[in-house]
Amino acid sequence: MDICATNWFQLEAYLKQDDRVILPLGSTEQHAWLSLCTDYILASRLAGEVGELARVAVYPGLPFGMAPYFCAYPGTINLQPDTYNRLLSDILTSLYTSGFRRIFLINGHGGNSPVQAQIHNWLNQHPDARVQLHNWWSAPHTLRLVRHYAQNASHASWMENFPWTRIPGVTPPAHEKPALDVARLSQLPASAVREYIGDGNYGGHYQRSDDDMQAIWQTARQETLQLLEHGWG
Repeated sequence: MDICATNWFQLEAYLKQDDRVILPLGSTEQHAWLSLCTDYILASRLAGEVGELARVAVYPGLPFGMAPYFCAYPGTINLQPDTYNRLLSDILTSLYTSGFRRIFLINGHGGNSPVQAQIHNWLNQHPDARVQLHNWWSAPHTLRLVRHYAQNASHASWMENFPWTRIPGVTPPAHEKPALDVARLSQLPASAVREYIGDGNYGGHYQRSDDDMQAIWQTARQETLQLLEHGWG
C-alpha cells in the first residue's frame, strides 16, 4: 500500500488489520557511471514491490544518508551521524504514534548501517515495538548469488547496475576494474578517496547481463519478503 496514494481514513482502517510498515533508506552519492540516486532507487523499488506483494504500507524513502567519504564528488549529500540519528528517531516515533509497531527498514546504503545503535536506543524507549534494519544487498541468499556470478563485486560495479539505475545514453567501461583496498579507504579524507578510486567503482566489471541481474533482484525480493513475513522477534 503506497502511503502517497492513501488518505488518513484508509490508513486508520489498515492499522486495524496490520501494524507493519516499510521505510526505504537510501543515499545520494557517486556511483561511477550509474545514477547518483542508485541506493535510493534500489531500496525504494524493492520496498514498493515487496509491499505490494505483502499488502503492507510503504512510505517514501529517505534519499539522503551518511556518505562523508564521497564528499569530493559533485552531487553527494552527506548527513552528519547526529543529524541522521535524530532524523530516523523522529520518523520512528512518528510511525509509532500513528500505530505502527513493526517497522521494516530496507537499507540501500552501507554508510547508513551504523544507525543500528540508535535503533536499539529507540527500542529501549518503545519496548513493544520491533524494528528490522535490512541491508538487502548483503543478505545471505542475495550475496551468495552475487558471489556465484563474480567474487569481484562492490560499490558502483555491476552488482548495482540494474536497468533502473542506469543513465540513458551512458555506456560504462567494458573492462573489469581490480578490487580496491577498502581498509585503506577508511583512513583517507574525501579528497584522497576520490584520487584513489577514480571513477567511483570499488572493483569488478561495470555491467552484467539483464538476465543475471533479474535473477539477483528476484532473490533479493523473495529474501526481503520472507523477513517481512517471518523475521520478527
